[in-house]
Amino acid sequence: MEKSKTSKELIADKLFCVVRIAILLSVVFLFIPSLNPSRISGMINKNLSLFTSGISYSSLTAEFGRAFKKEWIMESSIQILYAASVAVCLGIVANAASGCMSLGNVKLKKLGNLIGVIGSIVELAGMAGIYMAYTQISVTSKPDRIQPMFPSSFWLIVAVFAVILVISIAEMILLAKSEPEEKYAMETKYRLFLMFLPFIALVAVFSYLPLWGWRYAFFDYKAGDTLSMDKFVGFKWFTELIKNPATVRDIINVLKNTLGMSGIGILTSWLPMAFAIFLCEMKNLKFRRFVQTFTTIPNFISWVLVYSIAFCIFSTDGFLSSILVNLGIWQEGQNMLMNGDHMWLKMWAWGTWKGVGWSAIIYIAAISGIDQQLYEAATVDGAGRFQRMWHITVPSLIPTFFVLLLMSIANILSNGMDQYLVFENATNTSSIMVLDLYVYKLGIGQGSIPLTTVVGMLKSIISVILLFGANSISKLLRGESII
Repeated sequence: MEKSKTSKELIADKLFCVVRIAILLSVVFLFIPSLNPSRISGMINKNLSLFTSGISYSSLTAEFGRAFKKEWIMESSIQILYAASVAVCLGIVANAASGCMSLGNVKLKKLGNLIGVIGSIVELAGMAGIYMAYTQISVTSKPDRIQPMFPSSFWLIVAVFAVILVISIAEMILLAKSEPEEKYAMETKYRLFLMFLPFIALVAVFSYLPLWGWRYAFFDYKAGDTLSMDKFVGFKWFTELIKNPATVRDIINVLKNTLGMSGIGILTSWLPMAFAIFLCEMKNLKFRRFVQTFTTIPNFISWVLVYSIAFCIFSTDGFLSSILVNLGIWQEGQNMLMNGDHMWLKMWAWGTWKGVGWSAIIYIAAISGIDQQLYEAATVDGAGRFQRMWHITVPSLIPTFFVLLLMSIANILSNGMDQYLVFENATNTSSIMVLDLYVYKLGIGQGSIPLTTVVGMLKSIISVILLFGANSISKLLRGESII
């Protein structure tokens, strides 16, 4: 029977929950520029985070060159600021490690608490260094040049670090002594969670954090401006999509190209499965490995290099033109890349060549998991190779195929940008312009960030609707779903 916990252990468990929240907040402080305690001067970039301040001295001092030369500020003050930022970053890393260790047994928790105490002391020392740097630059002879400013988040961050320090010390007192022969250990579920944690963080940073940028759709914003309520325009940019006839025509053409190319990709999404099946049917292992490697390598080639290959083959002086001219079929070389006909099929062909080998890997893995007794039983019953493929391999791959098909339907508006950007030219712009490329040109080329944000928002919302719609249809027809 599990031993009941004492009152001290129960208090320690509650304190662990508090300190984990505090540690999570301290990690957030690392990456949010508006919470950067190192921004003690208006000359420090407002988009600079604490993490960047601690790893890049050049970024921290990018605007101080003239101030150093004119001796408006001593470089030693900024060096103190940089060293303090490094200390705070290292302390936060130590606290993050202690938070992970708090999921282990008593011995691991005690070690984590010790690291947490050390990390908190380093953090507070770093904050003291930042305050010292601020006091030094606040008495500069040219305050209007240096623009000293006290970070609004300073005391909040100090309070969080102090909480971590106090709780870590309290936990060291409250936790029972570990047995000398006890080893550092952690339950499997917590180890798996910590292994999965970096991927959660990556998804949060690259998939959910950018959603904060959706606010630009409601402001009259230009690159370099600051957002303020006097620039708030509500749904102006949403209505702009349907009020401007030129924009409407562009959107219709872009959606036609996007849906056309994505539709061709969805209709031929069975090709990687078929390729994987025939690849696994090859009896010669060396030849099979050669084919698999040869067809997988293109996935790791950038689209710029792919276009270079296409240029060497299909340009006016390319390989194909040279052969046809030498054979007398053509009078002079022709640049086939400047031909805008059948662009959808051309882009599909290049995309298939580049990705079919890589896409087949998941099917090859699924084929390796099929019970071999099914093939043996089918062989005994007189089934030939193609009958085994059709009645055993294909049905076993159908669930995997439908999952990938649903994801393709959800991403029907996401063709990517690189491929179409490198292949675009004056003759094929109207037929190659897909939504991702249009958003890129609208935002970077024309500087219309709010309108670009609106298009991106609508694209994300439509993709989610398509995913749930396709999932519902799959559940209705097949009785299975991925959500």
